[in-house]
Amino acid sequence: MGDVVFSQIDFGLLQPLLENDDITDISYSNGGQLWVKTLTQGVHPEHLEGLNNDVMEKLAFQCSNVMGKTFNMAHPLLDAESAELRLNFVHDSIATNGIAVLIRKTPAKIRLNKDKLIKEDYVPVDIHDFLMTCVNGHCNILVSGETGSGKTELVKYLASHIKEDEKVITIEDTLELHLDKIYPNRDIIAMKTNNIASYSDVLVACMRQNPRWILLSEVRSAEAVLAVRNSISSGHNILSTIHSDKASSIPMRLYSLLESAQDIDQFVKGMHRYIQLGVHVKGFFSKKYNRFQREITQVVEFYVDDEANAAKLNILYSRDLFGNVVLNNPTGHLIDYLASQGVMMREDPFISKENEMKETSTHQEVIENQLEIVEI
Repeated sequence: MGDVVFSQIDFGLLQPLLENDDITDISYSNGGQLWVKTLTQGVHPEHLEGLNNDVMEKLAFQCSNVMGKTFNMAHPLLDAESAELRLNFVHDSIATNGIAVLIRKTPAKIRLNKDKLIKEDYVPVDIHDFLMTCVNGHCNILVSGETGSGKTELVKYLASHIKEDEKVITIEDTLELHLDKIYPNRDIIAMKTNNIASYSDVLVACMRQNPRWILLSEVRSAEAVLAVRNSISSGHNILSTIHSDKASSIPMRLYSLLESAQDIDQFVKGMHRYIQLGVHVKGFFSKKYNRFQREITQVVEFYVDDEANAAKLNILYSRDLFGNVVLNNPTGHLIDYLASQGVMMREDPFISKENEMKETSTHQEVIENQLEIVEI
């Protein structure tokens, strides 16, 4: 882990955990409890002999010195950030059962690749290829999921398939994407908001830089929602993440983040018109694989019905925790949009007429069998 900002800091007992690529988060609390979040096993406790409150307080003071900040009873909260690490400390005057620490690793690398995704049952190959085609066709895509589900990693992977000659600007309040470091020879600008430059300020500067793509690390405020709306309505393409329980809820989730009263129908209709796809990723412990599993569980197409002038959605792909899969072909709206971007897609990339009839027949058989079981 080569991190220039924190090179002066001695992480001591935590160093092996920081160098372990499988670990994404390290949490210390409750007078000595250490928990780690990993890519393969999810969240589990870890024991490090000698790790205690005194050790973590020394780490906090080292970070405060490097960052030029103060950490004490008068300033009980400390955030420290470098190129690949984010640390948050809560002083024991606030955390009454001892200092609390969270370390999040944000390495400048793409952790996902196609072979890994297919092998680990993260996504079926046809859905994977469909998503790559949609990135190539400049679709606006929002990735939803819970904390720790891997939303940012998926956005980084999708962004890795953006054409090399297309300018990309990332706008973040905390640095996580690192596309400028991953692709140092590409036209990528990494912008960071702060107390002086808000999302709105940075977005204005971003527009003047004439990007093809604008990537927001996460939409979690009214300001970020407006940044999304202004980006897509001005003809730029976006990739971003948002907290939501499913992809189909993304437009309403965006609306719920707004602090000002706006016409709900008009707002949602606008999101359905400009956002082509929602993708939901879920992380959970899989009994089937006996490991922590991340997978895409829903891909939704958003559009506005021309005749009814109403916001509509089409669930292209859905998979529940039992492995039951639903597939639907994209509507003509998405096919036409891709064609306008010079990307041709079949009208039935997932289900041909013949397969559709077979699936309908199989579904009917399942229903009949279930009815027989009930009757018995």
